[in-house]
Amino acid sequence: MYKILKKQELTTNIFLMDVEAPRVAQRCLPGQFVIVRMDKDAERIPLTICDYDRETGVITIVFQIVGAGTKMMSELSEGDSFHDFVGPLGCPSELVKEDLASLKQKKILFVAGGVGTAPVYPQVKWLHENGVAADVIVGSKTKDLLILEKEMEAVAGNLYVTTDDGSYGRSGMVTQVIKDLVAEGKKYDVCIAIGPMIMMKFVCLLTKELEIPTIVSLNPIMVDGTGMCGACRVTVGGKVKFACVDGPEFDGHQVNFDEAMRRQTLYRTEEGRAMLALQEGDTHHGGCGNCN
Repeated sequence: MYKILKKQELTTNIFLMDVEAPRVAQRCLPGQFVIVRMDKDAERIPLTICDYDRETGVITIVFQIVGAGTKMMSELSEGDSFHDFVGPLGCPSELVKEDLASLKQKKILFVAGGVGTAPVYPQVKWLHENGVAADVIVGSKTKDLLILEKEMEAVAGNLYVTTDDGSYGRSGMVTQVIKDLVAEGKKYDVCIAIGPMIMMKFVCLLTKELEIPTIVSLNPIMVDGTGMCGACRVTVGGKVKFACVDGPEFDGHQVNFDEAMRRQTLYRTEEGRAMLALQEGDTHHGGCGNCN
């Protein structure tokens, strides 16, 4: 059993939990995720690791209520335990594999949207701890939905906060901030964008135009986290990939976002899953148990 040591409501429907999981904490790296279950019959929920402490064996997760499973998770209290807390899963961020000396020469930009701030944070923190400064743009719909601002400010080289409604920080979408920074003379060697699919799509359209290589994390489309259900099937550079086993990070300029978002919508209905099985033939994965 994996005890919940801390529970905090960051903002409406978004929660942070510190969970006792020493084996995961010993091995995880930024960019990886865990799968949690509240009991043996509960839904499998993949969640990106927001932070970790190897000494105390604690993993921090952040999640948003989007369905019945996450709603039940939000009702757990400090002292309660998860039945399963499996990880680390997925591939670590590409940045942690690079030579530190060359990494320190790069100008790095992170773009976080909404709950995507949670998986961005451990990457920026890891860079900070290794002497690499990165600029970070954090966007949310309103000030009330902004999360982890103080934590991000402590590790970012420069932090730029923007809200869609202009209620806090800059006003407008994250793409406008990218345009503003480039217009001010900023040059970036790589951009890492994590957030809603539609946000990542438009960031990639812009960075392709600006000739900034861009990495995206497709954790928003994961369901069972093993590649069995097929929900996170995505076409990258013309090849079929699965976000949970091949990613979650991919070259954003190679991702077919329109196809991925259509699949997300269809996958939520039984009729839609049947249609995907028909369209995709032998390449369709039906391990979710909901399609034949």
